[in-house]
Amino acid sequence: MPKKRSGGGLTTTQQAAKFLGVAALSGAVLAGIALPAAGALGLAAKGTVEGFDEIPSNLKTPPLSQRTTILDNEGGMIATVYSRDRTVVPLKDISPYMQDAIVAIEDSRFYKHGAVDLKGILRAMNRNVQEGGAAQGASTLTQQYVKNVFVEEAGDDPDKVAEATQQTLGRKVRELKYAIQVEEELGKKKILENYLNITFFGQQAYGIEAASQRYFSKHAKDLTLEEAAMLAGLVQSPTRYDPVNDSEEATKRRNTVLQRMAAVGNISQDEADKAIAAPLKLKVKQPKNGCITAVEGSGFFCDYVRKTILTNPAFGKTDEERTKLWNLGGLTIRTTLSPRAQEAANEASTLKVNKTDKIAASVVQVQPGTGKILSMGQSRPYGLDQKKHETVLNLAVNNKMGGSTYGFQVGSTFKPITAAAALEKGVSPAQTFSTDWKMSVPKNKYTNCSGAQGGGDWSVQNELEEEKGTWDMTSALGKSINTYFALLEQKAGLCETVTMAKKVGYERGDSKQLVEEPAITLGSEVSTPLSMAATYAAFANRGTYCTPIAIESIKDANGKKVRVPKSACTSAMSEKTADTINAMLKGVVEDGTGTLAGLSDRDNAGKTGTTEERRDAWFVGYTPNLSTAVWVGSDGAKKVPMYNITIGGQYYDKVCGGCLPGPIWRTAMTGALEASETPSFNQVALPRGEEKKDKDKGQDKGRGDGDDGGKPDPIGGITLPPGVIGGNHGGGNHGGGRGGNGP
Repeated sequence: MPKKRSGGGLTTTQQAAKFLGVAALSGAVLAGIALPAAGALGLAAKGTVEGFDEIPSNLKTPPLSQRTTILDNEGGMIATVYSRDRTVVPLKDISPYMQDAIVAIEDSRFYKHGAVDLKGILRAMNRNVQEGGAAQGASTLTQQYVKNVFVEEAGDDPDKVAEATQQTLGRKVRELKYAIQVEEELGKKKILENYLNITFFGQQAYGIEAASQRYFSKHAKDLTLEEAAMLAGLVQSPTRYDPVNDSEEATKRRNTVLQRMAAVGNISQDEADKAIAAPLKLKVKQPKNGCITAVEGSGFFCDYVRKTILTNPAFGKTDEERTKLWNLGGLTIRTTLSPRAQEAANEASTLKVNKTDKIAASVVQVQPGTGKILSMGQSRPYGLDQKKHETVLNLAVNNKMGGSTYGFQVGSTFKPITAAAALEKGVSPAQTFSTDWKMSVPKNKYTNCSGAQGGGDWSVQNELEEEKGTWDMTSALGKSINTYFALLEQKAGLCETVTMAKKVGYERGDSKQLVEEPAITLGSEVSTPLSMAATYAAFANRGTYCTPIAIESIKDANGKKVRVPKSACTSAMSEKTADTINAMLKGVVEDGTGTLAGLSDRDNAGKTGTTEERRDAWFVGYTPNLSTAVWVGSDGAKKVPMYNITIGGQYYDKVCGGCLPGPIWRTAMTGALEASETPSFNQVALPRGEEKKDKDKGQDKGRGDGDDGGKPDPIGGITLPPGVIGGNHGGGNHGGGRGGNGP
């Protein structure tokens, strides 16, 4: 097949041969076209010519990196992110003025020559020899495009970028051979289109569409003559001719382009003069990039989506593959985020906790049955400005996904997991234990999954001396009795309890394995709000746990679907067990430690939790169609005890799960569920436990955590034993000592 001919009647291959012949004869002089001092670099034209045929001729053009759009589950914009701000457009969507301007100033003989412009080379050689330097280059538009391809392929790797732009004769010859291939395969119009889409125009703008939006807030197809000339002038030196920082230099350069356009016949001299007299008329649009631009406080969710793509094997087997997918961009990511739920979570997390407080709040909502993450709110705003109390630390997730290094102990919110393990083993909700307010339990009563038993004693206690008596599972869960759950864990089995935790997706916030210690029943193991929301969603979903997901679908720049991970749903317990847990936790919000959280217009259930010295406070609860976890506390190795503390402008003598996280939970749930269906839990009858006969003890002592009064109210269909009062219950985090694991 004959080679395509260009101006002058020579094929591109013949032009290349002629070029190389000139190179062999001219040696370092030819090198001076683009190099300051070829001899100083030790170049040998002869060696370069001999190696020409060894250069591969198939240029692999990388796809151009573009901006990625992240959407909520209704298609609304969450954020736009990119490694390079670029939107690829076809030539028909680029102003003819722009096409003419770039050709006029960069390669006016573009349509007359092939990959090499011999006239341009000789002209540049002559001038450079006269001036003793590299005053003028001779790269064609096609050669410039090839160089930009290498730069694009190098990405953000500084070594690869340096290699792609190094000033050597070898690179110029390699660039030439690829230019020949491009000319033969693409043709002039496609080369021009590609060039305008790949070129850097300064101010983070790559490609003509991004540049047009950046400087003039309009599409590239709508650029006027003077606007196109200014943008064309930027290419030679985006920094020197930056109109934002130096309008005078930018204007001079624009006028040079306009005069050149008149000289080559693109426009008349009158048109050039009129455009030269016009001011720049910039309409600068600040670039908005990254999760910092996310709406409704969803920056943390946006960042979670980014980290999901960078870490999940579904998006590539290696870190390099996943990073390439993200950096290439051009993706349209539809997420699981509900705009209504996110607005509610954002409001709730900032309503009672200020961004300037020593402690912070995190709110996460998960849809039972699907695992979809509907919201992620936080009291501190997303960002890097510490003076504004911004942070990129996502308190909702584990350390691998950008969360706390340490995780957060969950306190009594773990107790329903122990209860579920006991029920699965056949223990009745009517199971009673008579306990003192504190006791010592031999650790050899607990057997882990390796068959090993502990040694020594475990000291467990409640907070108040009045918290002693006979409890069944429902009343102990409602009033969060530590001593009861220490004994229930014996009956359920330590291994069975840990196994149940894994089945319902309970994960440590520091990404380590769960420690099989008796104190796990009191919430000694650190976790995250996302993990807790997903765990409780399993109760709401009648025993089926679904892994949390943030992404519903992805399309690449060409509209092709990208495979995304789906939620994996597995049975963690029987429906009967889940229904029983739901009935018991329903009592917590009706008459137990979570009364300040309860919703009056729909079935709801939940559990309070505090940890040692009240360093963490929780409320995790749900309706049949929404699970929400609220955590309040501080991050770091040294955590702030929440005693005698002012949070959100309100003083607390001691923070409890029901009195701060509880109301936050109610606000988040109310907003998220507004106008939604009101399904009910499957109704079960809870058997009555043994009642204590002494009615005289502790009737008016009140709750230790201030959640509600110490009344013998009915909980979940049973009556509390007379004289039994709820309280904040301590109890041995990490296997010993006095804890604060209570409501």
